[in-house]
Amino acid sequence: MIRTVRRIYAFLIYVFLYLPLVVMIVYSFNASKFSMAWKGATLDWYVKLLGNTGLMQAAWHSLLIAALAATCSSLLGALIAMALHRWRFPSRKVIHSSLFVMMMSPDIVIGISLLVLFMALSLPLGFWTLLMAHVTLCVPFVVITVHARMLGFDPHVVEAARDLGAGDYEVFRYIVLPMTFPAVLAGWFMSFTLSIDDVIISFFTTGPTFEVLPLRIYSMVRLGLKPEVNALCALMIGITAVAVFFSQRLLKEKP
Repeated sequence: MIRTVRRIYAFLIYVFLYLPLVVMIVYSFNASKFSMAWKGATLDWYVKLLGNTGLMQAAWHSLLIAALAATCSSLLGALIAMALHRWRFPSRKVIHSSLFVMMMSPDIVIGISLLVLFMALSLPLGFWTLLMAHVTLCVPFVVITVHARMLGFDPHVVEAARDLGAGDYEVFRYIVLPMTFPAVLAGWFMSFTLSIDDVIISFFTTGPTFEVLPLRIYSMVRLGLKPEVNALCALMIGITAVAVFFSQRLLKEKP
């Protein structure tokens, strides 16, 4: 009886979380343009989506920013995680705690603070400010992911390599990097997902010359929901789901 109740409870939670997404994906194939009534299945909205130059340009901008931000965040986050794991210095605990502060801070606070910083530095809002903002958003998640992986290392492996004559480069190249690579790659997928879905920070840190997809969709839905938006959101859900799937698979411990 208790197991049945738990299963029903879990089922209701999943329905509450994912039913709106399923409905949106289903209606992205609806032939009706102006009503929610089902008029039959069609792929016309996906075809028209490919012909919408404004949406396609914003989608390309989002993919470009997400890929660059994920790559920069993975490299920088991996180096920070290695430094926190290997060396003991006075500000180590402060840096480690500040990462959690960044992760827990509301996006609107991060967005406004970065906007103030860019205005103080007289930086024009656009591609570079948006990229720096997304890297700032993603780095803490990469650091925590890679650092957690490093905490599971067997220190005797590195000590054995040094006893056999391996230098710092050999230890990093043949031991540390292969052991941390799944976590770094998982951090890349996580950063890609965070960047491509971000709205609030992007709203404060980009300019009119560089529009990203979430802001484009936000401006469109205020004037009415178009079927092309449903199709585009369905594709974004697919991309996000794939990225999350691979990141979770990579974070699993090997037997």
